[in-house]
Amino acid sequence: MSGAGASGAPIGREAAGPLAAAFRRRRPIGAGGGAPCVRSPPRRQGARGSGALPALPSGSGSDGAPASGMAQRLALQRLLALPARGPLAPHGRAFGTSAGRRSTFNVQDGSDFQDRVVNSPKPVVVDFHAQWCGPCKILGPRLEKLVAKQEGKVLMAKVDIDDHTDLAIEYEVSAVPTVLAMKNGDVVDKFVGIKDEDQLEAFLKKLIGA
Repeated sequence: MSGAGASGAPIGREAAGPLAAAFRRRRPIGAGGGAPCVRSPPRRQGARGSGALPALPSGSGSDGAPASGMAQRLALQRLLALPARGPLAPHGRAFGTSAGRRSTFNVQDGSDFQDRVVNSPKPVVVDFHAQWCGPCKILGPRLEKLVAKQEGKVLMAKVDIDDHTDLAIEYEVSAVPTVLAMKNGDVVDKFVGIKDEDQLEAFLKKLIGA
């Protein structure tokens, strides 16, 4: 199928695809011209006449010149707004898979701690910390990075002692940061204060191999 834009320039063959056809049905080609507005949708009597926006790879403006990058992005946004949502599904699945691989989580309450720490089939390091604790802000990211390097062999639970005072009392946390190593619901190791990366790595390897 072929046609012409406002200036008589031929519309590319790419515009004959199903999405482009649907786009043309929703926005019929008129007699107007002019480039689309960058920061807002084109006016009814302005950009509809270009006729080249659906053909992203080789579109042209009303004067036959190649469409700008911004015009192509605007056209893509219009096409994505159509009811066909199939191409978006893989991105959603990939995001979910990535989120599922996270090995660090914030404890929400006592029940969550029981389910995800005490009953965990994997060993767990529990980082008791506080927002006002300077050393906690140094140790936390350092430990989280090393836990991530273990590729799922160990998990990390973060417990804010101000939000979960009952857990801090139960596990006899008298200073922060305090890190517990737990396996099969039992505390098998513990340290208080900051450790360097070599010490933390040894701590994790001991837990995994215990």
